Amino acid sequence: MHVTLRVVPEVGRLRKRHAYRAVRQALATSLQRQCGRLRVCHLSIQGNHLHLLVEADNREALSRGMQGFEISCARHLNRALGRKGRVFGDRYHAEILDGPRRVRHALAYVLNNWRRHREDLGRRDRLDPFSSSAAFPGWNDGAPLQRLGPRDELLPVWYPQTWLLRDGWRRGGAVSPWERPGSA
Repeated sequence: MHVTLRVVPEVGRLRKRHAYRAVRQALATSLQRQCGRLRVCHLSIQGNHLHLLVEADNREALSRGMQGFEISCARHLNRALGRKGRVFGDRYHAEILDGPRRVRHALAYVLNNWRRHREDLGRRDRLDPFSSSAAFPGWNDGAPLQRLGPRDELLPVWYPQTWLLRDGWRRGGAVSPWERPGSA
């Protein structure tokens, strides 16, 4: 599934180091608590929203897992920002991905969403530093992943377990790190 979470305007811009760390901590907490029932396989942090590619055992696992992630993320973001109150504007929006081509487009959309929002302008990065793109093994350009230093803190994500997200998406065509996605 492709899940989108929007934050309220009072939270401010998410593409900052302290917000990245808060989302990272929320992911780590969720990974420990979910026991694999909800698996966040890819994620990108945009200015006022998050995009996630998730797998869930069933509808209840998706609902409870997303609720837990939202609560954890809200707590960590509020703590990082020194504020209290609501973080997410409404419930998450989820879209079922039911075929290789749709999954391939969702991967490109989530991992390269920073290019869609023009966050890449003036930067020389190949991959979005505010996403899990460094964990994606399917880039089509054959270049090695960006070098990681000791201070790099990757977003913790699950290895995909479903065929569509693990291998099936390849039937939809290769994904380029330079691709600028359109609307999903």
